[in-house]
Amino acid sequence: MKNLRNLTTYLPVKEITTPDNPAISSLHMDSREVKTGGLFFCIKGYTVDGHDYAEQAVSNGACAVVSETDLGLNVPQVIVKDTKRAMALMASLFYNHPTRNFRLIGVTGTNGKTTVTHLIEEILKQNGKRTGLIGTMYTKIGEQVSDTKNTTPESLLLQQLFNKMAAAEVNTCIMEVSSHALDLGRVRGAAFNTAVFTNLSPEHLDYHGTMEAYKYAKSLLFSQLGNTYDGERQMAVLNGDDPASADFERMTAAPVLTYGIENACDLQAQNIKTAPAGTAFEMVTPWGNKTVQLALVGRFSVYNALAAAAACSAEGIPLEDVVSALEKVQGVPGRFEPVDNGQPFAVIVDYAHTPDSLENVLQTLKELPAGNRYVVVGCGGDRDQAKRPEMARIAAAYGDYAIFTSDNPRTEDPQIILQHMAAGVEGQSNVKIILDRQQAIEWAVQNARTDDVILIAGKGHETYQVVGNQVLDFDDRLEASKAIQKQGYRKGGC
Repeated sequence: MKNLRNLTTYLPVKEITTPDNPAISSLHMDSREVKTGGLFFCIKGYTVDGHDYAEQAVSNGACAVVSETDLGLNVPQVIVKDTKRAMALMASLFYNHPTRNFRLIGVTGTNGKTTVTHLIEEILKQNGKRTGLIGTMYTKIGEQVSDTKNTTPESLLLQQLFNKMAAAEVNTCIMEVSSHALDLGRVRGAAFNTAVFTNLSPEHLDYHGTMEAYKYAKSLLFSQLGNTYDGERQMAVLNGDDPASADFERMTAAPVLTYGIENACDLQAQNIKTAPAGTAFEMVTPWGNKTVQLALVGRFSVYNALAAAAACSAEGIPLEDVVSALEKVQGVPGRFEPVDNGQPFAVIVDYAHTPDSLENVLQTLKELPAGNRYVVVGCGGDRDQAKRPEMARIAAAYGDYAIFTSDNPRTEDPQIILQHMAAGVEGQSNVKIILDRQQAIEWAVQNARTDDVILIAGKGHETYQVVGNQVLDFDDRLEASKAIQKQGYRKGGC
């Protein structure tokens, strides 16, 4: 068991208010979860400040507190400049640096993180690896699935997950790494072996302010990679078709493996052929060329497959095994996921919630033979307002019918959000506004005819709608299925 002095060994400047050195049995950042013998970190969040709950933590059994000010508590206080930075370091020490026990692959970028991590996981699993997965949809240790609150958890929760993975003898952990997590230091203490970049387009500018600041946050994953050449295999995997990759290559000391379609890259897709049943292409690599037949649709799926192939090649998986595994993947929940109840038109649910990702999906639909295209889309509340008119413009440009609706309005008035969207398509006649998302989906289904396509964008795998401070049950896939059944269609016939 660690004691307080052990855990503060590497803190550069600290004040400990008493000479006591209690044994530490657990670490906590939520005062309600503190156990006897626990160490509590006072973390300042967006809405609450952990310093306000320090006394509650002590009453629940905390034997020491890490804070940024002296709170006058009757237990030892470690006073530091930055409790988040201290928490990351102390958590890694407490759990004996768990990422030293397995390979760690981080995937960052605006779009594609979830699909790429799942493709990597499938390739590794089919090649005998025991995997862990941390991302937007859930956390997995082997086949055990649990919910996740953030794409990338706080450093303490992350080190606890890593510790569980080490105990479960995971060989490789694959995780989505968000720009927020990098900027806020959540992945400090995580020893990445391979870092993957998917793409960069405007997103989270309400937080980062500028594209340059957003790109800088992403670059932090690569700048911490490869600074020692100690025999541990490391690699930066970069999208050679994205201009940001040139900056990331300069910022990393690790060897670089590139992938792409347009530019000459280490792994390159050629002769791409898209069909409703999937996508075929030639993968040209330093280890030979392979024809790939994906069950996934679209050029963006080719990029995702190339990124996963490059990452797994960096992990030592032979090319033929990489391709064999990719061809077995049938899809990722909420990513270009079809809803089929026997109706004569297509219904696709996709997580596309940025202008770039929405345009990618709609470009793919445009390449497929179809009648009219219906686009059901909204924009989230309490998030970047600048993308709303652009999302609307893209939906109306590609869709024969663009239906604007609610999508996690949170504490904003959904009518105001829809007004922001409508400002991007003034005067266009193919736009319909239906505030209620269920009704918007039903309208599209009621009006679709044979060979039409409906895209329901923005929520993908999510099974909830955030309205005010309430989290309400809502699943686009389920709502679409119910709407189709209302029209009298059933799998296997009407």
